[in-house]
Amino acid sequence: MVLRRAGTAAVAAAVVTIGFAGLVAVGTFAAGGAPQGDRNNLALSSGTVPAVYQPLIQKWGTLCPEISPPMLAAQLYQESGFDPTAKSPAKAYGMAQFLEATWATYGVDANSDGKRDIWDPADAIASAATYDCALAKDVSTVPGDRQANMLAAYNAGPYAVIKAGGVPSYRETQGYVRNIQSLARSFTAPVANTAIAASQQAAGAIYFAQTKIGIPYEWGGEGLPSQAGRFDCSGLTQAAFKSVGITLPRVANDQWYAGEHPSRDQLRPGDLVFFANDLSDPRSIHHVGIYVGGGYMIDAPHTGAVTRYDTIDQKGYFGATRVTGDGAGALPVRGTDGTISGGRGPATS
Repeated sequence: MVLRRAGTAAVAAAVVTIGFAGLVAVGTFAAGGAPQGDRNNLALSSGTVPAVYQPLIQKWGTLCPEISPPMLAAQLYQESGFDPTAKSPAKAYGMAQFLEATWATYGVDANSDGKRDIWDPADAIASAATYDCALAKDVSTVPGDRQANMLAAYNAGPYAVIKAGGVPSYRETQGYVRNIQSLARSFTAPVANTAIAASQQAAGAIYFAQTKIGIPYEWGGEGLPSQAGRFDCSGLTQAAFKSVGITLPRVANDQWYAGEHPSRDQLRPGDLVFFANDLSDPRSIHHVGIYVGGGYMIDAPHTGAVTRYDTIDQKGYFGATRVTGDGAGALPVRGTDGTISGGRGPATS
């Protein structure tokens, strides 16, 4: 929610699969941010933003040097999950979750229809970028990372950033800055000819999933004793990564954002693979499995089936995510009522 608390706070993957039962040897994750001057040149990774909004985010994400299209996408995802009808209990509205008072100052009629509409995605996306850039200007004389200072001002207010001479020591504010910059990597298109680092937790996640082969599927299953240890698709992947110290969201289309997105020819064992009804919209993701190599995954497919090996060559293949602790830790938390709150804070893995 915008200004809701002003004043407060390649590795070479030596991957060996032996008859689907072998373990996987992988390298260590390392992530780096783009230099400040290169941020506007960052493109959105395919499939991370609903296609209807991608041109708007790519355009407005270059409004000032302190923002980027992936960073703007990360903010919008955290605020609303790209839902233009989102409402919060704090009376923040629309995709960018503006308070009405803040909208009155920073709302933009981006589509020139004569109305600054808080519910219109075109206006909301443009206004989010406009507000970010106004905050960046407010703290432009503060030393340090200009994007980090802008994000801190978004969370805690410009005065707090100016007074602290950078990102304030508030735990919430430091977590917000870290989470948005980490989440932005999930939205950033990989640089050509640059490998995505392998995940050191992949082998353990696969091992966990292999121990569940043959267990019947249960919708909503999380492997609880009351469910006779049964899983659904995202319950299985959530439990597999929990076994190696990474907390994933409960549903598949949220797990999609837990790391960077390797292309089909870059798949490594341990990557999550996703399937969707609409290949232009990540919100339509409905199924997930854990890739084990050779074109196969372990998944809990549907009612009447068991956890098993399946080919990934199925209708609706959407893409893959290389899960990291930082990526998963940056994701917002979705409540049972569909509302979204901030990321989980620092990764513990």
